[in-house]
Amino acid sequence: MNGLIETLYRFYENMGMPAVLLPLLPFLTLIVILYAVLFAVTRFLVKKKVMRTKTASFYMFVSVWVVGFLLFTLGPMIFSLYISFTQWEVVNPPVWIGTDNYRMLFKDSIFYKSLGVTFYYTLVSVPLQVALSLLIALLMNLKLRTIYLFRTIYYMPTLVQGVAQVVLFIWIFNPNVGLINSVLRVFGIEGPGWLTSPSWAMPAIIIMSLWTVGGNMIIYLAGLTDIPQSLYEQADIDGATAWRKFWNVTLPQISPILFFNTVTSMIGAFQTFTQGFLTAGGPDNSLLFYAYYLYQNAFMWFKMGYGSALAWVLFVIILIFTALVFRSSALWVYYENEVGGRKRRVRKQKA
Repeated sequence: MNGLIETLYRFYENMGMPAVLLPLLPFLTLIVILYAVLFAVTRFLVKKKVMRTKTASFYMFVSVWVVGFLLFTLGPMIFSLYISFTQWEVVNPPVWIGTDNYRMLFKDSIFYKSLGVTFYYTLVSVPLQVALSLLIALLMNLKLRTIYLFRTIYYMPTLVQGVAQVVLFIWIFNPNVGLINSVLRVFGIEGPGWLTSPSWAMPAIIIMSLWTVGGNMIIYLAGLTDIPQSLYEQADIDGATAWRKFWNVTLPQISPILFFNTVTSMIGAFQTFTQGFLTAGGPDNSLLFYAYYLYQNAFMWFKMGYGSALAWVLFVIILIFTALVFRSSALWVYYENEVGGRKRRVRKQKA
């Protein structure tokens, strides 16, 4: 494989290609060759009437995703699993050490620290995000003339995410010239050093996470507008209060969306990285998120084997918690074709 890539490098160099493009060209060439072979094979099968044209077209279109999944997701995952059983400093070939990396994890106090920080953030921020986005969505569902303006205002912060969001909040949380402490001083309150105090760093990051609830709000809003009005009319006839209508009509109708937002928010929280990276783990490692500790081992200290073991432990943790939420969904998620939120499908009555 390396010989083929070097041959392609020399071929493109001789053609006078700019050096900046050379790293990409062998990969693109291999992809083109792969698809040429796939196209030739499917065309041959169609000619021999082994496969219909529609079927061949389906497989050709699907293959784009399949090839991408194999190259950029499944392939790196399998390689990472192998590397997690080795000692590899990138510059030397990996050396097989069995389960030593996994055993080292349980003796690593920083591992437990990063795990605790991530769990703290996940268990506090996810319920707050889910609840606040639902509350805003309920308000944005009111029938007001200017409601579309407010919906836009609440959604716009989601356009500023990642590094830009953290840099913005580093300024907002600045203890001397930041916006929050400046406002507090107007009322005679001396604000804390938000990102410089081990006690306040995590609450500050949790407040920051509420900045992007607009994405979840839009999904809730789509579900709220889809609830049949006849259900509310029937509740009015029965004399239901606003709270009873929310609890017995609104909440069951949007419970699948609540479930979706909970799962995606939880998975995102477990993988939090940017906040830890831009604050270098925060004061006294109070923002040492698990994903940032993984990054430190793999790409700063070049302990690829240990970093891969950390990645697989995180994968298992997310898998377990996701499975628990899926398992519990039978108790609180309501679907139209199920009874009482339980996974018992309504059997169609035979005529």
